[in-house]
Order: sequence, then C-alpha cells, then structure tokens
Amino acid sequence: MSFDPDAAGKPGSGIFGLPHTRPQAGVVLLPVPFDATTSYGNGTAGGPAAIYDASMQVDLYDRRLGRIYERGIFLEPENERIAALSASTRKLSAPIIEQGGAEDSDAPTVARIDSAGEQVNAFTYKHTKKVLAEGKMPGLVGGDHSTPLGAIRACAEASGSLGILHIDAHMDFRDAYEGFRFSHASIMLNVLRTVPQVVKLVQVGIRDFGEGEMDFGIEQGKRVHTYYDDQWAEAMANGTAFTELVRAAVAQLPERVYISFDIDALDPSLCPHTGTPVPGGMSFSQATLLLDALKQCGKKVVGFDLVEVCPGEDEWDANVGARVLYKLCGMGG
Repeated sequence: MSFDPDAAGKPGSGIFGLPHTRPQAGVVLLPVPFDATTSYGNGTAGGPAAIYDASMQVDLYDRRLGRIYERGIFLEPENERIAALSASTRKLSAPIIEQGGAEDSDAPTVARIDSAGEQVNAFTYKHTKKVLAEGKMPGLVGGDHSTPLGAIRACAEASGSLGILHIDAHMDFRDAYEGFRFSHASIMLNVLRTVPQVVKLVQVGIRDFGEGEMDFGIEQGKRVHTYYDDQWAEAMANGTAFTELVRAAVAQLPERVYISFDIDALDPSLCPHTGTPVPGGMSFSQATLLLDALKQCGKKVVGFDLVEVCPGEDEWDANVGARVLYKLCGMGG
C-alpha cells in the first residue's frame, strides 16, 4: 500500500507516522534519554518519547522546506542502558545540586557522574560516526544539552572544519558547572576545548549568562560570535528587519554546519516545562525564519540536535518540539 502523507499516523508507525525502515531513511534520529545534571527543572529524559507521541499530529508538507518526509526519517529505539544510566546518575547528582554544587567531600561521587557523561559521549559518538559513514544525516533528540558532545565530535571529525549554529537562551560556557564536567551548562565550553575542528560558533537567542561566560566568549576572538536577544530586540525596535538579522548571523558560518537547538531559545510560552526557561526568546515563526535563512544561504548542514524538551501535564512542549524537529530534519540535502 502506498504511503499517504495526508492521512493520520497509524499505530506502530515510525516517527511522524512515517513507514520508513532504517535502510530507507536519509535522516537517522538517535534518542538520548539522559538528564543527570539539569540544575533547575528536570525531566528532559522523557523528551524523546513525548516528541515521538506528539509527532503523529505533525502535518508533513512544509511550505518552505517542502516534502521533508521524502528524505526518509527513522527514529532509533531508545537505549535502555542510557535510560537506566540517567536515572541512577540523577540520584547521585540531585543532592549535590540541592546543596548548590559539589564540595571537596563529593569528589568520589562527582567522578562517577563524570564517568556517566563519558559513557553518553562514547555512545553518541559511535552512533553518529556510523550514520555518517552510511551517507545519512544524524540527528540527536535529548535529553539535556550535555548529550550531543560525542555527536558534535563525530560530525566535526568527518567534516574537517565545522561551524555550529547554537540556538539557545544560554551561552553554555560554564566550566564544570556545579562540579560536573559534562554539565548541560558546559556543553559549548567542552566543544571549544575538545573539538578543534569546530572553527566557528554562532550563538543566537542568548539572554541568560554569567559575566565569566561572556568574557570567555570574547576571549575566543573570531571563533565565537554571539548574538544577544536584547540586541536583536533593540535593532528591530529601531527598524531593522528580523530577516536581515538572521541572514547576517548565518553568513558568519563556514561551509559545513551543525545545528544545536536548545528548545529554551524559544519564548517560554512555547516550552514552559523546559529545565531553565528564560523570559524573551524567539517566536516559532522567527525560529523558522532563522532555519530558512541557513537553508537558503547554501551552507551544508551535516547534523543536528534538539535538546531540553521536557514533557509537562499536557503535550504542548512535545507538540512544539516535534515541529521543530521536523524542520531540522529538512535542513540537509
């Protein structure tokens, strides 16, 4: 039976109601249900499953990106070992987070938490490297923002030279935040320190950060370009079109690009249950225009992640997350 993209998703079908097997897919999504170090709210480990459920309601024709589904999209099964590792590690980290960060006496526990992060990194690196070797586009679905480090490393090694479009409310330049080397708040610092092939980091939506993080970004020189949320708001208030702002931002990126999309980059009305919601941020339409600007400028997107989607009492966060994920699936090719 032929696939009808306008029909309802059938029970037991793949993500977005698609019929694709892994060999048929051009986009392979890896769920990473891990959120051991989230420091305010937690629950993003449930993000991949919630996004899968909500994806059945996503209409498959995109006015800007066309028939994204024709690329073939496959979501891997959740890895039970990673889910169990998240739960056990969260039990270790929770008391440290509650006391405001690690103390000297917590060193053995912190070592175990960092070891769990290393295991996640190895897991995402191995999977992403395999997907790239197959000529497919890898996408990671978190989980918290610590999860894509291994995936970014694999994409960078395969590309030789890579830029990251980092869409987020936060800079994520904290040095071992709360004592955890692989904290969700340390992801981009870890990338810059450990993945030399990343030659450019363009940050968009930034509006919540420490002075030390800002100084670190400045110290990176041309390797980091941060676009602050309030700067864009001021520019638009003074008559600059949003499309002009996003075109200038993506123009900073090199030929090959990885997209790291933290859902808290959006206005918190679109992601109220995410771990660290921040007032301000982009509308869904603005995020769409940002991705469209990247698509139109001719860069090659080699991989992506969507992180920090946290399910709440209803499906709203996952509903928004599923639609962002579908657009990310359309960014390659």
